[in-house]
Amino acid sequence: MVLNRLENIKRQAEAIIPTPFGELNMVAYSTNIGEKMPHIAMVHPDMNPLEGPVLVRFHSECITGDLFGSKRCDCGEQLDKALEMISEHKGIVVYLRQEGRGIGIINKLKAYQLQDTGLNTIDANLHLGLDVDSRDYTVAIDILKDLGVESVRLMTNNPLKLKAFEDSDIEAVGREPIIIEAKKENLGYLETKRDLMGHMLQR
Repeated sequence: MVLNRLENIKRQAEAIIPTPFGELNMVAYSTNIGEKMPHIAMVHPDMNPLEGPVLVRFHSECITGDLFGSKRCDCGEQLDKALEMISEHKGIVVYLRQEGRGIGIINKLKAYQLQDTGLNTIDANLHLGLDVDSRDYTVAIDILKDLGVESVRLMTNNPLKLKAFEDSDIEAVGREPIIIEAKKENLGYLETKRDLMGHMLQR
């Protein structure tokens, strides 16, 4: 079931944002101009899709990691690394409002409570009657199309993100690993992603 498909998604607004990684153009996408939580593309001002494959990261929102620096996951560090890389290589980060692999922040916190009793991330979601991963990347593909991208080098460890390009007009010509050193607080989380979800992480 597609949960995040936005029909007629449009570029609603954009502005240059000075970041610790240099100036990036923030572009907001939604179906209507009044949307409070649009999807975001952070685009290097000199990104030129005609120069070859664009370095791209699809990053799903993680308020705990991205904003508050939670050590339960590696999301915030992945986002920082991706912003650093697109600043260096004139790429794009597509920031998708798909908190908690699509379950939302409230259910994510409930899942965290279950994980604290010993369940892994998969079993915690299933215990709550939720999908293991309900994210959809169709909207991200649409955003890349709007930006004129025809081919990408995708920064990911997740095979499902690569699979999103199989039926699209955009070609994924390569994968760039995005490896963050494990911490004691997120070791089990990373092992679950690697061993049970097929993420391409080192042992």
